[in-house]
Amino acid sequence: MLSMTRIGLAPVLGYLIIEEDFSIALGVFALAGLTDLLDGFIARNWANQKSALGSALDPLADKILISILYVSLTYADLIPVPLTYMIISRDVMLIAAVFYVRYRTLPTPRTLSKYFNPCYATARLKPTFISKVNTAVQLILVAASLAAPVFNYADSIYLQILWCCTAFTTAASAYSYYHYGRKTVQVIKDS
Repeated sequence: MLSMTRIGLAPVLGYLIIEEDFSIALGVFALAGLTDLLDGFIARNWANQKSALGSALDPLADKILISILYVSLTYADLIPVPLTYMIISRDVMLIAAVFYVRYRTLPTPRTLSKYFNPCYATARLKPTFISKVNTAVQLILVAASLAAPVFNYADSIYLQILWCCTAFTTAASAYSYYHYGRKTVQVIKDS
């Protein structure tokens, strides 16, 4: 439910940003962040609340939220186009790799119903350290960019430095998945 809430909040956030209602967007972003923290806390502390569907929906909700936020913040001229392109391109490549790994790890006969069944887990992607750092930096940039027009620092050099840090960690994260490749994928044997 919490992941679905985040997915539902994503287009609302996009709309608020495009309409330049940054104060409310900042509050809705905080709410989305709270649902993510709560989701992770519940999954870690109550084993009976973990599910294959939930573990598939959580990263999907994060990707949808981040993509909509970056596109809408770029539309509002708060994040540069090349940076948004870089972030979304990295995510598209990661998603394509996940689809490929999913296909390769499914036992034969490979069927569409097996392929798209989140309860039939065949592999798990282990994020690299730099990827975790990158996620944090991307979220900090989103929060800072949303707050920039509210607190009048949209032209700040610190925001531009944060753009560069985000570009660096995004490129480093993409490279880490390319370089470590197979080491980041854990094939689940009981499929």
